[in-house]
Amino acid sequence: MSSPLSRTARAKACALAASATALLATGLLHPTPAAAASAQATAAVLDLDGTGRTPVVHGEDRAYDTASIVKVDILAALLLQAQDAGRDLTVSERKRAEPMIRRSDNAAANALWREIGRAPGLAAANKRLGLTSTTGGPGAKWGLTRTTAGDQIRLLRAVFDTGGAVHAGSGGLDADSRAYIRTLMSRVVPEQTWGVPAAGADGSGKALKNGWLQRDTTGLWDVNSVGQITVKGHRYLVAVLSDGSASMSDGVSLVERTARAAVG
Repeated sequence: MSSPLSRTARAKACALAASATALLATGLLHPTPAAAASAQATAAVLDLDGTGRTPVVHGEDRAYDTASIVKVDILAALLLQAQDAGRDLTVSERKRAEPMIRRSDNAAANALWREIGRAPGLAAANKRLGLTSTTGGPGAKWGLTRTTAGDQIRLLRAVFDTGGAVHAGSGGLDADSRAYIRTLMSRVVPEQTWGVPAAGADGSGKALKNGWLQRDTTGLWDVNSVGQITVKGHRYLVAVLSDGSASMSDGVSLVERTARAAVG
């Protein structure tokens, strides 16, 4: 069922592998048949310009590790806390939020994870944003937050859909907060723009965040992609979560195939 990566997709995956520490060196090996068979993916899609408000889920909507897609959730929690305090983000907070989303900077995520109050702070924000199946990672391990594709669509709606009433201590993200997250997600560095845009996104209509993580216990990869894409004039929210890939390259390929099938 696996198809080879295009030159462009392979180049992006290799660029990420080069920057993600020496652990990635073994991730480019060809998968064994058993490892390839263990890979699974789930996609959820919502057409924002359609008539329905319920996402279509492809596959079992079970929990996966978030890896770095949780950074959108961390930023949403930070912005909610700032809203409640009646203030804008500080210069220091912006200097961390922007590389956290645009370059997937882990040091920035570490700092902001602590600032929001780690898993309890994330849970408080997610309750307000309508997420029901997301559990923050233990201690400092934000990348081991568990979530479902359906919950990621709920988070994306909180960012890309029209917001409801917002009051200090209740309600969702206000217009300025939503615009800030959307702007950062639309300016992700080029080598990290794989994933959901493979579903045929129009050139200027994509905003995304990807995540990738090699598990110490198995050596297998979690690879995820979430965001908004525009296809033939319609705005789609797309979340693709996967695990069990033998390499990062295979995970990227699986995510992109799954996104194309789910949207197309």
